Amino acid sequence: MKFRLLGGVEAIDGVAPLDVGPARQRGVLAALMVDAGRVVPTEDLVERVWGAARPRRARPTLYSYLSRLRGVLGAGAALRRRAGGYLLAAEPEAVDLHRFRLLCARARTAPGDEAAAGLFGEALELWRGTAFGDLDTPYFNLQREAADRDRHAAALDHGDVLLRLGRHGALLGELFARAEAHPLDERVTGQLMLALYRGGRSADALARYRLTWERLREDVGGEPGAPLRRLHRRILAGDPTLADIGTGDPTLAGAGTGGLTPADIGTGDPTLAGAGTGDPALAGPGHPDPVAAGGPGPAAGGGPWQVPRQLPAPPAVFVGRQRELAEVDRVAAAGAAMAVVTIGGTGGIGKTTLALHWAHRDIARFPDGQLYVDLRGFDPADDPVPASVALRGFLEALGVAPSEIPADLAGRSALYRSVVAGRRMLVLLDNARTSAQVEPLLPGSPACTVLVTGRRQLAGLVTSAGARPLTLEALPSAEGRELLVHHLGTSRAAQEPEAAAALVAHCAGLPLATSIIAARARIQSGLTLAALAEELDDRSARLDALDAGDLNADLRAVFAASYRALEPPLAAAFGLLGAAPGPDIGLGAAAELIGQPAGRTRAALRRLTAAYLLQEHTPGRFHMHDLVHLYAAECCAADQPDGTARLARARLATHYTDDAIAADRVLAPQRTPIVASPGAPVKDAMAWFAAEHDCLLAIQRAAAEDGLHAEVWRLAWALDTYQWRRALLAERVAMLETALPATGAHPGAAALNHRLLGRAYVPLGRHDRALHHLHLAVAGYETAADPDGQAQTQLNLALAWEHAGDDRQALTHAEANLRIRATLAGPAREAEALNAVGWYHARVGQHEDADGYCRRALAICRAHGFLETEAYTRDSLGYIARHRGRPAEALRHYGGALELRRMLGDTYEEGDTLTHLGEVYVALGRPKDAATAWLAALALFESQGRTREAAAVRRRQAEGGTPR
Repeated sequence: MKFRLLGGVEAIDGVAPLDVGPARQRGVLAALMVDAGRVVPTEDLVERVWGAARPRRARPTLYSYLSRLRGVLGAGAALRRRAGGYLLAAEPEAVDLHRFRLLCARARTAPGDEAAAGLFGEALELWRGTAFGDLDTPYFNLQREAADRDRHAAALDHGDVLLRLGRHGALLGELFARAEAHPLDERVTGQLMLALYRGGRSADALARYRLTWERLREDVGGEPGAPLRRLHRRILAGDPTLADIGTGDPTLAGAGTGGLTPADIGTGDPTLAGAGTGDPALAGPGHPDPVAAGGPGPAAGGGPWQVPRQLPAPPAVFVGRQRELAEVDRVAAAGAAMAVVTIGGTGGIGKTTLALHWAHRDIARFPDGQLYVDLRGFDPADDPVPASVALRGFLEALGVAPSEIPADLAGRSALYRSVVAGRRMLVLLDNARTSAQVEPLLPGSPACTVLVTGRRQLAGLVTSAGARPLTLEALPSAEGRELLVHHLGTSRAAQEPEAAAALVAHCAGLPLATSIIAARARIQSGLTLAALAEELDDRSARLDALDAGDLNADLRAVFAASYRALEPPLAAAFGLLGAAPGPDIGLGAAAELIGQPAGRTRAALRRLTAAYLLQEHTPGRFHMHDLVHLYAAECCAADQPDGTARLARARLATHYTDDAIAADRVLAPQRTPIVASPGAPVKDAMAWFAAEHDCLLAIQRAAAEDGLHAEVWRLAWALDTYQWRRALLAERVAMLETALPATGAHPGAAALNHRLLGRAYVPLGRHDRALHHLHLAVAGYETAADPDGQAQTQLNLALAWEHAGDDRQALTHAEANLRIRATLAGPAREAEALNAVGWYHARVGQHEDADGYCRRALAICRAHGFLETEAYTRDSLGYIARHRGRPAEALRHYGGALELRRMLGDTYEEGDTLTHLGEVYVALGRPKDAATAWLAALALFESQGRTREAAAVRRRQAEGGTPR
């Protein structure tokens, strides 16, 4: 195996180069090549590869690169681990840099010029380009400079040898190129002058001296050194010894290598002291002094204007984003000032794809050219590009000579703005990290348009340059599917439509994720889409599945670039947010989770939002993309002490439980409390539950996994009222089923949970399950000697038998509830019991008795403000009045019940009340009002999945409002 550093980092297995990975990974291999055969301490490796920009997890990342390199180099790899570090177990001559230096040493001690020339030639042929390629850290820059010096010295020594051998003709072209590359190197100039003279071109040799003289005076304020001046005089005099083959110019011989020291440059000939005109020989006829004669200096402005065409190729696949494209169109067409659009979003969301698509689509707008630079602000393997480096590339692309480019950032920026002034150009600044990195690259001309992509909100550009911020969101599912089909092909996607849909869902609208999984499907053509979908279905391994084996096709690596840019406290907050269950989070919950005051938490959330790792989708509520959420959880597990996430989730569960109990107290103040002092009450409990419902479901599941039993069953209790009113029947049952195992050590909680679960099964038509749990509740409350619980269970049994169609059995349980309530204090439960007995009397046709019980209940409700029980009672009285032939009275009671239902947000019972109102309207001869009421009821039933009730309403609609 051979290794190369002289023109990029390569490993050659036989004759075939191996893929040794992205820049950082190549850097690890290069750092070991420099010390081939010697152990490099691990800390030195980190320093060489990253320098001052080392990431927080440098060692784990280094180990990852080393592991990948072992895989690339094979089982017999020369990459070995040793105590304290690693080594490349290869002979130095296997690395071209070491072989180059060894050949040069042999050449300088060779017995003759022919042998020396052959060795120097072999050494120089090893160079293929820039040493160490694109590696850019202080260590590699120093190594590159040292290698370049050695190469230059070898080339000069080789030149001396070839001149002595009389091969000046073959050497001439190389010397011209070397002189242009090193215009102030007097040894190179001397070799070129000697070669020209020996080739019969004395005038050209003298002209070369004059050019070097002018450059030295202009650039360093000095004159040629004594050796070069002596050579010039000998050429003028036609010294015959200069033509002798076998000798170089003895006046140019240096200390061992023939080179000139820096002190030699600019030392004038003592004979010219005070004259300031250079070599006196130049002052004679035919050789005027260039300065005295007013000869031209270096050309100003550097060179002719060039039209740059730097845009990378357009994206092969592009779907959707029509709104965003239209917005870029609008900003670019404004014309009043330089158009600047910042395109932001999380890693992999498609920022560069959008920018390149728009740029190529509208390329005709920019006839003066397009500039592009990848600023590598969040590159998985490389450091950000300094603005000064980017400007140098721009200026060279615009035709400015390298010698005319200022050394300082301000000078380069000013020259750049001057060169592009008035020109219609597009500047695409890709993957920016900060506003400060971008601002020097803004052209400043109204005729230019600038697109900036990045993973941070570049607020500085918005304030200083009037940039229009554009944030990319996840693709809608339809566009996500379109993207997948574009990558896979229509036929393959059509062969497994369900698997394709699952892939789209798991990629969650992130274009890079979709592209990666499609790439895996294309590369592994024997792998079915169903197999890929199954792999993605496992949340714990989903990010592993979204890795196609390259840093740019590894979603985890893309996210890691953003994560590494976070300061440690912010990284910790990011990880804890990933450990939180639920689709989003509010400020108060986030503060409990992170364990910081609200003010600090708000600042952290704002900064994570600015980094596009978090999104404030509604004011005060924050959401992570699903795949970012998975990555954040991984970071928390890897970088935080053991148990940190579990403790944070415990704080969060307690916070949610206390707030849910407090909110339920607002919804149903008559319920028997389960804790003495819940959290602070909320103003709008229904709105709070609506915002937090999905989070509460998730936190209960997480609490069950973490063994937080009290929070599990208390959350189920606290959500019971809200879920009933919103007809969230399946969710209600699921929470209560989850709570059952958590109540094992708490008999009272177990009986309560069985009672609630039995009641929850009733509207689902699961009579057997309802009775099973209600009978377990009865037994539990008897064991616990809890009469309140026994009474409520009797009331729930009445409801179960009503839904089973046995109203007389229901009345028996309702009366048992009332008898127990008579022995207990509590007007709220008494009113509830009286209404239940009245309702079931009405259901069995005993309307007179029913009316009496319900009116007693109504009086208690009005006296104490029990709105929910009043709504039930008014509904009962409406039913009684309707069946006693009093439609106007029924209308009044049903109308009052409907008003209360809507005030309470009880959409479940609202549908039933609207249905009854429709019947009353029919009885009153108002079919249009009946139709309106039934339409509203039907909409509620359909949204709640209550198919039986919806079918009954449709039947009444079909009957045309005929009175019953």
